[in-house]
Amino acid sequence: MRLYFLLFVSILSITSAYGYSKKIDKGPGGDKGANVVYPTPPISNERLFYVQRTPNANTIVYDLNLNSDGKLNTDQPVKVYWLKYAEKGQKEELNYIQRKFAYGLNTKALNKGSYDIRFVSYKKFPLTLIRGEDGKYHIFASVAQKQVILNRIFVKIEGGSFWIPNVVYVEVKGTDPETGKEIVDRFKP
Repeated sequence: MRLYFLLFVSILSITSAYGYSKKIDKGPGGDKGANVVYPTPPISNERLFYVQRTPNANTIVYDLNLNSDGKLNTDQPVKVYWLKYAEKGQKEELNYIQRKFAYGLNTKALNKGSYDIRFVSYKKFPLTLIRGEDGKYHIFASVAQKQVILNRIFVKIEGGSFWIPNVVYVEVKGTDPETGKEIVDRFKP
């Protein structure tokens, strides 16, 4: 499993463009010396969560996939795409390798309109797509030993190689549905 996660992170690093050069003092994980600006994707009613990582600001976005009638696409409930901030900020579809080996999702229907969601490259981090008490669909994940609405994942990489990057940590942020407070946790895969 660790090898698949490392492959996921490697492909994230290699398949996106390098070159966003605006400097800031701290990255999203609070690390000094970060040289990449990580913009927050625009607000969307369909937004579930997004993934960002070093070395650039390109962002993988996971949105609710609705049919033309506004109902959930039950065959593929989540759509995944790039926001290429390191280029012109354009939206791009994932290519085959990215979809099948890195950022894509495996989805399994459960009961009452809920879905088990797993990254194709890291199945150890279970996600659940379900309608929340607010009537909207959300991705729920276990963060800091609490079920939260997932908002963002950040992967910090320092060196390594294409096949085995040195993942310093993965930071996961979510919202406690009961209190509305942000919950943050870090782990090393």
